[in-house]
Amino acid sequence: MPELPEVEVLRRSLEPHLVGDRIVRVEVRNPALREPVETARLRRGAAGRDVVALRRRSKYLLIDLAGGRTVAVHLGMSGRLTLAAGEAPLEPHEHVAFHLRSGRRLRLRDPRRFGLVLALETAAIEADPHFAHLGVEPLEAGFSGEVLARAAAGRRGPVKAFLMDARVVVGVGNIYASESLFRAGVHPVRSVARIAAARWDRIADSVVAVLRQAIAQGGTTLNDFADGEGRSGYFQVSLAAYDREGEPCLACGGPVRRLVQAGRSTYYCPRCQR
Repeated sequence: MPELPEVEVLRRSLEPHLVGDRIVRVEVRNPALREPVETARLRRGAAGRDVVALRRRSKYLLIDLAGGRTVAVHLGMSGRLTLAAGEAPLEPHEHVAFHLRSGRRLRLRDPRRFGLVLALETAAIEADPHFAHLGVEPLEAGFSGEVLARAAAGRRGPVKAFLMDARVVVGVGNIYASESLFRAGVHPVRSVARIAAARWDRIADSVVAVLRQAIAQGGTTLNDFADGEGRSGYFQVSLAAYDREGEPCLACGGPVRRLVQAGRSTYYCPRCQR
């Protein structure tokens, strides 16, 4: 599933092409996504409006339009949002397309249909049920070990699940939680009740460093991710723990191990992450 770095890479790749262009027509070929696309509302909110900005909130790409409207896109498990020539052949599973004044189309391809396309009032986004519960942005000012420690007060669950809780901190999915804890030297099953302030600082610093490196390398492409121009990321070549079961740890040389937490694979080094 695309995580924060992939959505930020997508935003940066699309921004210079979309801002200043206009959506002239909205085409919904299959509204049956994770939540059914409200076709009439999407057309009313988007068609005939200029694109004024692209933002990201958690794993959502926000396309701000003139007149106080925003199209929010979540890629789900397998979604791709790419620019193409208006006359380009339809892709398989191309469910939604925004036809632009420039002659191009912005197309959402989503084979597994876990994505979302929402038409929202810009001023009401933070109160919308999709956004109201979201925690802090890890790449914005104010994110720190102290913030994590305060959120962990009174809890006792494993630290990896805590980092993946979007009500605490957004955008840190399975890959980046494993990588951040490896870099911080913290075992993924360690209880948040047994983490001291200095260790929280290391975790927060590692989250920021891992996310920034992943963005700089275009995100992680294991299966489906590509940016708005169809380019794959290459952070996967820098993975130190994730998907490296049995391979030597890059720090100590011991074997990387895998365990399952809440149905998800977790990778760690038992020597470096005690």
